[in-house]
Amino acid sequence: MRAALTVLYRAAEFLGAVFLVLIGVLIVSQVFARMIGRMVPGADELAGYCMAASFFLMLGPALRRGAHIRVGVLIERLRGGARKGMELACLLFATALSGYFAWFWLRMTYDSYDFGDLGQGVLPIPLWIPQAAMAVGLVILVVALLDDLLAVLMGRPASYESAGMQSEG
Repeated sequence: MRAALTVLYRAAEFLGAVFLVLIGVLIVSQVFARMIGRMVPGADELAGYCMAASFFLMLGPALRRGAHIRVGVLIERLRGGARKGMELACLLFATALSGYFAWFWLRMTYDSYDFGDLGQGVLPIPLWIPQAAMAVGLVILVVALLDDLLAVLMGRPASYESAGMQSEG
């Protein structure tokens, strides 16, 4: 199971990086096109979709690496059972909230597909395509939070704790 989760997190990281590269490609192509008096139709909206996809796909892997900004003023002062209880409460709340967002984002993506919603920009892009990348990122975040919740329940440190990055306190 751990190997499958590692592959999932790395695939999300890779796809997030691909979307970041695509943003760069779109911006550079737009710059060069303007230099010769042309335009790349829809480059701005495509770059926006790529930015959203990259951000959401990187949420789970960022949690695993301890890269999310966390305020640890309270939890870092707690010890023993109090700390574990607070950690579990925070993970449970984050998992529930993220699960709520993921569920409704998946429903919205399906509705966009079902209704045939198109983007309002120059290119009539079906909205379910960029929404699907965001939904996948939210689901991966929920999986990562559940992974950490189970780890803490079993007495192991959460991935962000063992990643070696200190929280902002």
